[in-house]
Amino acid sequence: MQTQHSNTWSLRIIPVLLTLSSLLHGQKTITTDEQLWFGAFNQTRISNKWGFWFDAHLRLKDQYVQDLSQAIIRFGPTFYITDDVRLTAAYAYVHTYPAPGHANISLPEHRPWQQVQWFQRGKRARLMQFIRLEERFRRKVLNDNELGEGFRFNWRIRYNFSLFLPITKKKFDPGALLFNVHNEVFLNFGKQIIYNYFDQNRLFLGLVYQVNKHAQLQGGYMNLYQQQAAGNTFRNQHSIRIFYFHNVDLREQ
Repeated sequence: MQTQHSNTWSLRIIPVLLTLSSLLHGQKTITTDEQLWFGAFNQTRISNKWGFWFDAHLRLKDQYVQDLSQAIIRFGPTFYITDDVRLTAAYAYVHTYPAPGHANISLPEHRPWQQVQWFQRGKRARLMQFIRLEERFRRKVLNDNELGEGFRFNWRIRYNFSLFLPITKKKFDPGALLFNVHNEVFLNFGKQIIYNYFDQNRLFLGLVYQVNKHAQLQGGYMNLYQQQAAGNTFRNQHSIRIFYFHNVDLREQ
């Protein structure tokens, strides 16, 4: 009798669990977007121990080119522990153009950040990694037409790795063509983060042209998958990304 009762209970609970699973799955909303990202980076070394970081970005959205999405500028000093390990403490200004939640106004953000970056250089492959801590001060929003007083604050940590593999005989010399796979994970934390401790993941696959010993041009496809603040809403973004990297060593001059 006990076995029969247990089987009957199991048969009754299975449809309930299936229904609950279906409801939970149905509550997950995924939006898609297509963007075009341009970026320019410069790292200038001025002495054995000190240098300067600068990068600027413009991002377009809605079928890649129909509207402005975001502009970013970052700058700050870099301390060289060794040639392959460096620390940067810098500032970023982020300008997010009108979007859902602030449909008729742009949203400013002030973002101090600190980073450790390191390189591994081999004859057949090179790997760049960094860990970055960001303090995000995003302006509060009253409605689609008006900014509020003060800022919403949270921390964010990022881990990035970028692997470079030569696909021509020139290896890493000027004129070489490289394959690049790049992934970056973003995690939120702070009092105002309730649901989306996972912020986003960016996966990039592309080609790199070694312009000269100081410059690279990168282009390819990037997938960005992001969890929104509500927790059950996600963004799946397909992007074309074109970046230019320029490194200057003033000690050589």
